Amino acid sequence: MKRMNVIAVYNTDMTKLLMCKRTKNPYMGLYNLVGGKIEVENDDLNEAYRELKEETNIGKDDIDLTHVMRFTYYQAGLELEVFYGILKHDVELIEEVNKLEWIDIDGEDFFDMNKYAGEGNIGHMLEWIKYDMNK
Repeated sequence: MKRMNVIAVYNTDMTKLLMCKRTKNPYMGLYNLVGGKIEVENDDLNEAYRELKEETNIGKDDIDLTHVMRFTYYQAGLELEVFYGILKHDVELIEEVNKLEWIDIDGEDFFDMNKYAGEGNIGHMLEWIKYDMNK
């Protein structure tokens, strides 16, 4: 089974969410959470930090990640690990492949499938992250 991770990165005051604009399919041209392929089995958290550093230049000293959920897409043979974190301080972003943008979260509809990848899953993930933060 192919394994991937996505990471919701909030700025220091939690008013913005870091997104990448996809440059290839699936979902070319839509916004997505940063993340990528899990290369080492049974090392999900370290793989999330590795991928985050590669994609954005955000490292372990910049953010504490929390694992919040796992999706299994049986027909596609895909597992998706979902993490989130709040930046401890501002970080100079470095783009690897996809263009990075901070999206204001106030009033944003992350379920909008014309703007965001994942068939509404980004909205679903972010709602669960809010729940997890407030419990």
